[in-house]
Formats: sequence, structure tokens, C-alpha cells
Amino acid sequence: MAGGQQSPRQKMINLMYLVFIAMLAMNMTKEVLSAFGYMKEGLIENNISTTEKNNKAYENSATKASEQAAKFGKLNEQALKVKEYSANFYAYLEDLKSKMTADVEDKKAYQSMDKTEFLDHYFFKGDKFTAEGQAFLDKMNAHRTNLLAALGNSISSDLKASIERRFNTDDVTDSEGKQIPWLEYRYEGFPLIASLANITKIESDIKNTESDIVTSLLGGKLEESLSLSNYKGIVALDKNAYFAGEKVTGKIVLGRYDATMVPDKVTLNGQNYKNIVAGQVIIDMPAGNVGNHDIKGKITFTQNGKPVDVDFKSSYSVISQPNEAVISADKMNVVYRGLSNPISVSLPGVGDKDIKVSAAGNFKKTGKGKYSLRPGKGTSVSINVTGKLSSGKTITSKKVFRIKEIPAAMATVRGQYGETRMPKASVGRITVGAGLPDFVFDLKLKVNSFKIKVPGQLTISVTGSKLSAQAKRVIAKARRGDIITIYAVNASIIGNSSYKLRKVLPISIEISN
Repeated sequence: MAGGQQSPRQKMINLMYLVFIAMLAMNMTKEVLSAFGYMKEGLIENNISTTEKNNKAYENSATKASEQAAKFGKLNEQALKVKEYSANFYAYLEDLKSKMTADVEDKKAYQSMDKTEFLDHYFFKGDKFTAEGQAFLDKMNAHRTNLLAALGNSISSDLKASIERRFNTDDVTDSEGKQIPWLEYRYEGFPLIASLANITKIESDIKNTESDIVTSLLGGKLEESLSLSNYKGIVALDKNAYFAGEKVTGKIVLGRYDATMVPDKVTLNGQNYKNIVAGQVIIDMPAGNVGNHDIKGKITFTQNGKPVDVDFKSSYSVISQPNEAVISADKMNVVYRGLSNPISVSLPGVGDKDIKVSAAGNFKKTGKGKYSLRPGKGTSVSINVTGKLSSGKTITSKKVFRIKEIPAAMATVRGQYGETRMPKASVGRITVGAGLPDFVFDLKLKVNSFKIKVPGQLTISVTGSKLSAQAKRVIAKARRGDIITIYAVNASIIGNSSYKLRKVLPISIEISN
């Protein structure tokens, strides 16, 4: 209704309308309430049977791990974590359901469970969540996160998507396009029996997800690991590139290596090969001319009285001896003062242990062929490389990089640079940030202080990145069309506050209304 005083007739109409709505709510069919109850019973029965199936799978996992710890130990550890997370979350939900029905004498009188008060008060307080409501939300999110972390890279894309969907708590868009918090959309204003069924459905998701995970870990993967038809030969060369005149050295092994599994026959590059030691095919042959070469063939075993061929294939390159190191800056052809610049150094055909690298400034090794350089004073820095070839020859190389300062940063509001436009009411809630658009490094900057100027008002100095009470009072006096300027921004690099940024460019905000 529009604002203003209402006539007695209009008040009567409003009252009748409210009574009508109340009558509709009271006349919610008992069949619907009963249906929720029957659905809950069905889910509980399903949870019991799924639990029994999961327990058998866990027992099978433990047995396999005790028999072959190296192969199945990690899978069993993952399964045990999943079991623990699931049991804890399930117990929490069972306790919540007990609280919901504590005052209900007949737990199967579904037609009388039409009240909404319990969760409306337990989860919600005004337009915010209670501590219990937030705890419920946190439990959902933590269970999803814990499962994904426990599985790591072993999880399939389909299973990951299933876990994220079942335990998703993102805001929901209703039929009118309005964003509604997930907890409010699912539980506020619903009859008690509907909420009980909903929570039992989450319990069902917990059990079914356990089943899916165990099946993935201990079902198809175990069958795959035990079948010879799924094995692949692996060519393990001592190195991937060889100089002309060298011999190619290395070994060919099975993915599931067993020293007792001696092949009946090995065919290498079309020829029978007999250099076999402890189940390994030892490679020892001339490297050949400069260029790419293939190593391929078959390893033949006898299984169930029949020959089974396991194919293998790999390749290597024969290259000329190098006379200069290959050096590259991972970001660009310069290095920046104040930053740890990643540097890659390699010599074709030379192992990392035989390469020595040095440079002025803070220079250190971070990984195989990877280094970090934080340059000191000056306008350039030299990177010196010494490499020892397999022939015993030593080569040296040097490359010079320019040293540049970090470019000027820019103040930001809502991720926008330079200038932006927003209502006055929104300006009071802004957080001032700083960034370097189009810079090759993804630097995180912290705003320590800034000044804000509103036309016709005194300049206000602010400590931190959020507006002070004084700044908000000055903004309240701004008018439509005014240009508010944020300048003199003092910012520092997170993790390296000792480096002083050259400057931070200001940002302007135009008041739209």
C-alpha cells in the first residue's frame, strides 16, 4: 500500500486479506505433510542399507591395504578420512534432528508437524543468521571442502562436480530473479516435517557420496591395477637428449613393476631383445645421428596359458653439443627492483646438478633450473652460467638484464581505476585499494593511508583503507555532480614493505545521486 493514513474501510480490507492468507496456510493439505514424512522414512531406510554397503567397502579397503600397503595404503588412508568426515557430519545432523523433535510426542504424527517456529528461531534472528544457523552453514561448507582435500588429484571431474553440487550453499535465485541466501531459501518458514525431510536428504547425500567415493577409489581403480591388459610399458631413459656418438642408456619397466615378472619375449624396434635383468629391459645401444628417434616394441607375458602383449613407446632427441647456455626471464626481458624475479637457466643435454649459476644481488635457487633474483643497485645485472658437459668439457656464458623500478600504482575503488561514478550512499562504504594494471607481476598492495577531498569541504586525511567517521561526515555534504578526489595514497607491497613505491595515482568519484 502507498504511504499515508488509511481509511477505516481500507484497514478492514487489509485485515480480511490477512485472514484469507492465514486460512490458506492453515488449510495446507495433511496429505502433503504426510508425504514429507513418508519421504523421510524412505530416505532413512536407504541410509541404513547404504551404510551397510559402505562398511563392507571400507573393510575391503583395509584388507587390501594390509596385504599390499605400497599399492593400496594411500587409497585406504583417503577412504578413512572420508569415513571420519562423513560420520562427524552425519552425527551433527542427527543431533539437530533430535533437537527439532524434542517436544514432539508422536514422532510419526506427520500431519501435526506443520509449525515453522523451531528452525525460524534456531537458525534466524531478524535478517541475520544465529550462531547455530551459521554453524549449520559452516558444517556444509567444511564437509565439501574436507572431502575434496582428502581426495586431492585422485578425484574424477564427475565425482568432484557431484560433491560440489550435493553440498552447495551458494545463494539461490528465485523465480523473480532475487538473490536469496541458501539457508533462508531452504529452511525459513517451512513446516517442521519438511525441514526434517530436507535434513534427512542431506544425510542421504552424505551416505551416497561415501559410496561414490569408495567405488571410485577401490572399485574401478583396483580392477584396473590388477588387470594385465591395462598395463603399459614405461621407457625410463637416463636422460632425454644425447650428443652424437653417445650411447642411449636407461631401462624399460612396467607401470606395476615386479622383479619376479620376467617377460617371455621382448621386441625392441622390430628386433628380438634379450638384455633383461630382474624384470627390467636394460637399454644399451648407439644413440644414432642428430635428430629424433623412437623406442618402441612389445613385452610379452603368458597369462592363463595365453600370450599377452604389453606395448611401449617413447622417443629421445640427439642434439649437437651446446656452446652457450639458454637463459630466459620468466616474465620479460628485464628484472624489477624490489621483486623476486623468477629466472630459468638450462643447458641442452646437461643435467641441473652440473650447472652453476651466479648473479649480483639477492640470488638463490628455488628448484630444478629455477632461480629467484632480487636485484640491488645499478641499472643492469649479469647472470653468469658455468656448465659441465658429459664429455668433461666446461662452458661458460653470461647474459645481462636491465633493472627497472616498479611502475606507478593506481588507486582503486571497487576494482576501478582513474575515475568512477556512484551514488553518495555507496561512497561512504568504499574501501580504497591500489593496483598495477597491466603489470606482468600480480602484486598485492596494501593501502596504509590516503587523503579525500570533497568540493567546498576541508581535505580529510585517513589512516588505513576504509573511510573514517570524519571522512563520512564530509561525504554526507557532497551534492549530485560533485567530484570527490582520493589522492596522496600511501601503499606498500604485501610481503615486502621495505620497498617504497614511486607513487600511487589518484582516483575520482562523481556523485550520481
